[in-house]
Amino acid sequence: MLSLRDCLDYCDLTEEDVEVVAEHEHLPPAMAAHIVCGLSQTSGGLVVLDYLMLDAIQQARSAGEFDKAEHVQHVYTHFKATHPLIH
Repeated sequence: MLSLRDCLDYCDLTEEDVEVVAEHEHLPPAMAAHIVCGLSQTSGGLVVLDYLMLDAIQQARSAGEFDKAEHVQHVYTHFKATHPLIH
């Protein structure tokens, strides 16, 4: 079984990427890591992750959690730089 670190290293993900998805989808971090790792392997999966992160930013802003929105925006910017979508 892969450890969380193995999974993140394999997919070139950060713990913050996983934390954003885990919180947004109400999943334990280990489960979110495996899902995010799988999604990051396809262009369709990258679109899903892109949507999830943008939605997390919007939800934080709507709730008035501007520090959280700024943090997720930073995570999203890094994610986009390391996992560009192919159009």
